[in-house]
Amino acid sequence: MPRTAAVIIIGNEILSGKVRDENSHFLASELRQLGVKLSLVMVIQDDVDEIASTVASCAKRYDYVFTSGGIGPTHDDVTMQGIARAFGRKLVVDEKLKDMIEKRCGVPSSVVMRMAELPEGGELIELNGINFPPMRLENVYVFPGIPEFLRKKFAALKERFRDKPYFTSRVYINGEECLIADTLDAVAKRFPAVEIGSYPKIGERDYKVLVTFESMEEEAVKQAVDELLKMLPREIVLRTL
Repeated sequence: MPRTAAVIIIGNEILSGKVRDENSHFLASELRQLGVKLSLVMVIQDDVDEIASTVASCAKRYDYVFTSGGIGPTHDDVTMQGIARAFGRKLVVDEKLKDMIEKRCGVPSSVVMRMAELPEGGELIELNGINFPPMRLENVYVFPGIPEFLRKKFAALKERFRDKPYFTSRVYINGEECLIADTLDAVAKRFPAVEIGSYPKIGERDYKVLVTFESMEEEAVKQAVDELLKMLPREIVLRTL
């Protein structure tokens, strides 16, 4: 079985539509390539109690939890407080983080210096070329909300999450989804280890439906695709990748 993950996007700006969430899509793609099954994505507000309850629940249910947002110097950056509460820890000043902030900001105010506080037991994951490294507390990994920063930091440590890879295949169909639904249902029942997805494409001249096959069992993917191709009329199958 693949290891599982949850992604928690934290920020009122996402919920209000002022900022578009890019991080969940990026993490979903990266985790799939690493062989980790993303089982849950949540967007929650900048609220200590909500962060705490959500993180605590996800940390128990999934192998990894990734948070994004709420770790800056402003009044609404309360992610660290929420994570500390989730694990029943207190916030403590991390000296390495304090030094980083002083080098960046000179003599920072007490408000800015809150960025140096981590939940007790939290680990800064030091990475080459990365300022303000991500923090880990047990199975929870804390990332910034700014997409460029999150991508750079995740790329630097992603190999620690690598698992057995997914094998994939795609079949492009020149026909309406209703014409293949029964066949897909039969194939899905016969190959339960294969995740089969059907995605109609509106306005696409090249094809009308994309059917995807994914599994950690390479042979199961091959057999499922072969079974589908046997059952469908040849004239509606455009190509297989």
